[in-house]
Amino acid sequence: MKPGWKRSGLIYIAILLAAIALFSYLLPSANKPEEIPISEVVAMSQNKEIAEIRVEDDMLLITTVDDAQYRAFKESNSSLYDIEGLDLEGVVVDIKGSSGINWGGLMLNFLPLLIFGGLLFFLFRQARGANSQAMSFGRSRARLFPANRPTVTFDDVAGVEEAKQELREVVDFLKAREKFQRLGARIPKGVLLVGPPGTGKTLMARAVAGEADVPFFSISGSEFVEMFVGVGASRVRDLFDQAKRNAPCIVFIDE
Repeated sequence: MKPGWKRSGLIYIAILLAAIALFSYLLPSANKPEEIPISEVVAMSQNKEIAEIRVEDDMLLITTVDDAQYRAFKESNSSLYDIEGLDLEGVVVDIKGSSGINWGGLMLNFLPLLIFGGLLFFLFRQARGANSQAMSFGRSRARLFPANRPTVTFDDVAGVEEAKQELREVVDFLKAREKFQRLGARIPKGVLLVGPPGTGKTLMARAVAGEADVPFFSISGSEFVEMFVGVGASRVRDLFDQAKRNAPCIVFIDE
């Protein structure tokens, strides 16, 4: 599976899980007992319809003689026996002491929000990564070979003696340009290497950089061509900005 498809699948799964968690948080549970007012609890107790009352803090969980369940809420910090008119004769009363914070219930309540927040954070990170890619869209993709790397020299290039002889002048310019500038000479702006594929043009260019002991930038001409207007020109400017920072150097643009 391609990495792009795998990443997209994970995003869709995360969105689905977040949607399920959000709906489960917002929609009431089908298994949750129906909530009734405390006055109805009093009426049910007087009619002998209550079999058990379980007290959990301020919540009353009522089980009727028909095994139906309801829930009601008493006043805070009040006792079950303080409810006026409540008949507890024959009713099983189960009072659970307060155990402080209900961490389990708290986590269940906040879990959907945490999942949804995590999804938003993930999407924001993806958007920020896309923005950084957009900012680097116009940067040059040239590969830099530093001068201290194992170099290629003219000894590694077989044949083409005439081309090597002419290129040695460029090497001399790069090694001792001050001497030539004092004499009024100007360093060539570039050299055009012409020949069929596989004749050693790239190797020859690397040999010039190796002989002169300067950095070597390599890029294909097709990388300057983009469907968006201005991107190619931006990459050309960025390439020559890098070349100026590493001057003297060789910039090789392949066909």
